[in-house]
Parts: sequence; C-alpha cells; structure tokens
Amino acid sequence: MKRLLGNIEAKTDIKGRVFLPATFRKVLQGEEGGALVLRKDVYQPCLNLYPEKAWNELMDSMRARINRWNPRHQQIYRQFLSDVEIAYPDASGRILIPRRLLEAAGITQGIRFIGMGDYIEVWSTGNTEKPFVEAEEFTAALAELMGDEPPTQEE
Repeated sequence: MKRLLGNIEAKTDIKGRVFLPATFRKVLQGEEGGALVLRKDVYQPCLNLYPEKAWNELMDSMRARINRWNPRHQQIYRQFLSDVEIAYPDASGRILIPRRLLEAAGITQGIRFIGMGDYIEVWSTGNTEKPFVEAEEFTAALAELMGDEPPTQEE
C-alpha cells in the first residue's frame, strides 16, 4: 500500500459532504474496494478515515487481543465499533461525514486532512492552528523515541 501523506485543508458543505483531497484519492484508488471506514479518534478531537484494507488489519489485530468470553473485552470492542461509519466516495470524490461525527470532532465547516501513513486524520481547522507539540518538546520526544539524546545548547 502506498502511504497516505500530506496536510490539506478543505470545507464541508451544508450536508456534511467533503471532497477527499486529490492526493489521497489517487492513493485510495489503488486500494481494493472503494469503502472507507470513519470513526471518532479514541484520544483526540478528530476523526480517523481508514481505507478498508487498513481497517480490516486493525480489526484483525484488535480481535486477536480480545477474549470473546470476557464481558469487559466485549464491551470495549462493542464501544469501539459503535462509533464506526462506512463511507463510499461518490463519482466526484466526495464523502458524507455524518452529523454526529462532525459534532464529536468539533468540525463546523473547515477541515484539515492529515495523512498518517495508513489512515487519514480529519480535524477541525480550528484545532490545528497551534502545533500539536511545541518544537523543543517535539525534538526531545522524537530523540527519546528514536533512542538518542537531543543535542545540548553548547553543541
């Protein structure tokens, strides 16, 4: 699968439809099936848009970790799936985002699509005006994550 990369602004219409950016449509056209899976992010005020193949891989991974005979696991799995919507791009490349998902992500009209490799985050442009992580903190966290200490000011 080609990677979904980029940071692109768009707008929803009055019905909640939005054009998928051409950059992403091009990558998604190579995918089997035209279905996209949309759900509210677990941690952030945004939506996650998955190509069907990436969604199925996520579901397989999740299902492998969940015990069907554990009531708590089933509740968590049910809650996770209850927020899912299937979206099919129309001939013009638009998808419909249901009102409940727009409201859950705080999206009124302006949208920012952020490619995350195997899926796309859909944000309200108002929530992306500031950096997600300040530059200094980002540098230190990235260095820690990648196994190196950040350079000191003297270097």
